[in-house]
Amino acid sequence: MTKTPLLVGLTHRLPASIEAKLAARHDLRLPAVEGARSGPDVRTLLATTDVLVCTVADPIGAADIPDAPRTRLIANYGVGVNHIDLDAARAHGILVTNTPGVLTDATAELAITLMLMVARRASEGERELRAGKWTGWAPTHLPGVALTGRTLGIVGMGRIGSETARRAACGLGMKIQYHSRSAVPAERLAGFQATQVTDLDQLVQAVDVLSLHCPLTPETHHLIDGRRLALMQPHALLINTARGAVIDEPALAAALARGQLAGCGLDVYEQEPAVHPGLLGSERAVLLPHMGSATIEARTAMGELVLENIAAWERGERPRNTVN
Repeated sequence: MTKTPLLVGLTHRLPASIEAKLAARHDLRLPAVEGARSGPDVRTLLATTDVLVCTVADPIGAADIPDAPRTRLIANYGVGVNHIDLDAARAHGILVTNTPGVLTDATAELAITLMLMVARRASEGERELRAGKWTGWAPTHLPGVALTGRTLGIVGMGRIGSETARRAACGLGMKIQYHSRSAVPAERLAGFQATQVTDLDQLVQAVDVLSLHCPLTPETHHLIDGRRLALMQPHALLINTARGAVIDEPALAAALARGQLAGCGLDVYEQEPAVHPGLLGSERAVLLPHMGSATIEARTAMGELVLENIAAWERGERPRNTVN
């Protein structure tokens, strides 16, 4: 007897090679248009597909899950799953998986990119040049700061945090301090020196650059708030490639406006795709559109993990990347 193929629904288009493999193995339902999906679209997919492949741009709360969903697997294309109500999914018999590990290098590279862009005022320079306002080389024109020898503070020494630290230490000669609630395996610290700081306030006060790599949880929501921003040194830089809500954005915008810190580099935002107007208007802010994993290699590898998770589940196994 021929086995009925799974009906797999996508909320967003994926790399062509991944879509081709999904289409060859399953009955694939593609989104009518590209772009962030809304609640009703997700609810429809949960009611009409066996597997839902979603992204961080697709919030799935308890109210979005039908009382009798057809979907039995949510294969998240990404690592973070704070946009999915895991308890509600479990209560409705839905397994949730993610794609950890494969976007570590890409996101660490982007964190370093943001540090360099902020420190060397690269965005300011490009805007000036494109606007036709550059009048030529001058000794006092857009002086930035060197990162070599500066102290980098890492909040969350997981895979991405530790790889960011490694690149900063070995490539830029930065000194590393870190704060992590979980024990850090020795192999993550191999090849460079790093000092653990158990008090986050102490870390925030001590470093020249603070880079955030912690997951978004109720405990880390607005972890960097107005009080902690006030603890940072006036020349310090703040980098966020984790989740937008780890920072209190209005407090950050106010701190930048007051000159309370020298600048920030952000790839994630609390109300994506909306960005706080105070950040949009700040010359001290480098803003990127959530592109931490945006390399061909990482996005393809993420898709391969989605395929692996679906295949394991279809065989009746528990996928190794199950999160609920």
